[in-house]
Amino acid sequence: MAEPVSPTRSTLLAKRDQKRLALQGVELLKNKRDALVGEFFALVQDSLKAREALNNAAKEAYFSLLIAKAFDTPEAVESLSAAPLEVDIQVDSLYGVKVPRIRAPEGEGELPFSPIGVGAKTLEAAAAFRELARAIVAVANTENRLRRIGEEIKKTNRRVNALEQISIPEINEQIKFITDTLDQRALEEVTTLKRIKAAILRREAEETGEVSAHIEKGAGL
Repeated sequence: MAEPVSPTRSTLLAKRDQKRLALQGVELLKNKRDALVGEFFALVQDSLKAREALNNAAKEAYFSLLIAKAFDTPEAVESLSAAPLEVDIQVDSLYGVKVPRIRAPEGEGELPFSPIGVGAKTLEAAAAFRELARAIVAVANTENRLRRIGEEIKKTNRRVNALEQISIPEINEQIKFITDTLDQRALEEVTTLKRIKAAILRREAEETGEVSAHIEKGAGL
């Protein structure tokens, strides 16, 4: 049920302005939602490619690990397992939505460990696992952005639905109530004015009739 409102002309003007702003808000939210949906589906393709790259990198890394363990000692292989991979995190603004971007450093760069005493196969395995870590970061980046954009699409949909299905119909109902009330008042005022005018005319007619009667009596008619 619509909230009770004062049926005045000023309230009617305010409600019409409120409706206009609500319709503009719906249009803006729909444009934002459409843009986010387009970005979402573009990211889906990137996410699928990142997943595929992750699967390939995982196969390569674990195969290299098996080879390294066969050619080198387990201690030498395990000594490289704690090598860290730094990532860069930035926050992008996407249609007003704060979306984090996670990136791993590109290229080989300096080795985070000493290659002395480590076999070539173990070094290859370490490089393969660094590529795997980069692939994991890439997947985390795309899927985190997908999740954030998906949440914003849902939130925008809820706002659009709330405006279209609740707020705007409620405003329309209030406008109709005020308009009907004002029309009824105007009709009552017109009716009252007609009655007053008719009463005045009757009174004037009666007074005119009395004057005419006095004139006729005075003239001996």
